[in-house]
Amino acid sequence: MAHAPQLKIPATYMRGGTSKGVFFKLDDLPGAARQPGKARDRLLLRMIGSPDPYEKQIDGMGGATSSTSKTVILSKSESPEHDVDYLFGQVAIDKPFVDWSGNCGNLSAAVGPFAITHGLVDPERIPENGVVEVRIWQVNIQKTIISRVPVTNGEVQETGDFELDGVTFPAAEIPVAFMDPADGEGAIFPTGNLVDDLEVPGVGTLKATLINAGIPTVFINAADIGYAGTELQEAINGDSKALSMFETIRAHGAVRMGLIKHPDEAASRQHTPKVAFVAPPAGYTASSGKTIDACDIDLLVRALSMGKLHHAMMGTAAVAIAAAAAIKGTLVNEAAGGGERDAVTFGHPSGSLRVGAQASLVDGRWQIDKAVMSRSARVLMEGSVRVPGDTLNQ
Repeated sequence: MAHAPQLKIPATYMRGGTSKGVFFKLDDLPGAARQPGKARDRLLLRMIGSPDPYEKQIDGMGGATSSTSKTVILSKSESPEHDVDYLFGQVAIDKPFVDWSGNCGNLSAAVGPFAITHGLVDPERIPENGVVEVRIWQVNIQKTIISRVPVTNGEVQETGDFELDGVTFPAAEIPVAFMDPADGEGAIFPTGNLVDDLEVPGVGTLKATLINAGIPTVFINAADIGYAGTELQEAINGDSKALSMFETIRAHGAVRMGLIKHPDEAASRQHTPKVAFVAPPAGYTASSGKTIDACDIDLLVRALSMGKLHHAMMGTAAVAIAAAAAIKGTLVNEAAGGGERDAVTFGHPSGSLRVGAQASLVDGRWQIDKAVMSRSARVLMEGSVRVPGDTLNQ
């Protein structure tokens, strides 16, 4: 029996924030994968190593976590107001699908450096030394991201002394601004309420803030589900009953947010919405062994991604946290002590993070003008990935 040789596709493996993924230029993909559809999804699944019943992704580029099972496709923007079009695909680990329903805020930090290095930004805008403002069109959610990328001697500066909890080594700081980050039509609160009573079968009726900023997110109080907000991954990810409860909460939250019509549909939409729980500040020891003092943070937040507690915090969820904290009366704002604020520092499993947002009430409706956070990014490997040649034809 003859077997097709492997495809060789130019690619770059990059870390962005607390995530990493495989980056492609659209024009470098095989012809059949340059358009959305089954061929593209099959290619990315096989490249990452999914679906894998062992949940290890040994035969692919994935790292067996939601933070490392990611793909990015970039192209020069068709809009004169942007430099690059950025499409993000969250690849399921044990199931055969790629979720295109949202953005990755962490990998957003790597888009600017990639765009500069691969000729997607006008060379005339790149100084010998200084900062390049890269204007990114986020295709998944149809929003603008502004990334400020440092340049030294005409090249992207990747090394530096900026430290990010959840990332072991320091690197160059990249401030990232998410402009008007509400998903879809701009409804920050899909139900029209800052806090809803969310009925969850088998769990009860929970107070919930359902917000659509950065990424659709369901916020609940940690105490209402028996948690302190100081939990690390092992406290939840090894508890199948707890994971099932969070998935049920997520599914019913998705229905209330209008993202799906029936809870059963949540299984085919794992990337969104996220579910997170919040609590007032308290001291704890982070996963790295670092001591987080209650006086150094405004609140505690733990969030789940692709069915598991995240080791740090998703960038898009950090945008949701910033947005909700800026609006008086949300569960996030109340956990942070209430009142008006344009920034918060929250504790997560790996440490803490400061995020900011500008909120305004216009004609009785809340809007977020922008949310800002600092991240870092670095090229880990560049060259080509190999994918079995029959992948596109299966």
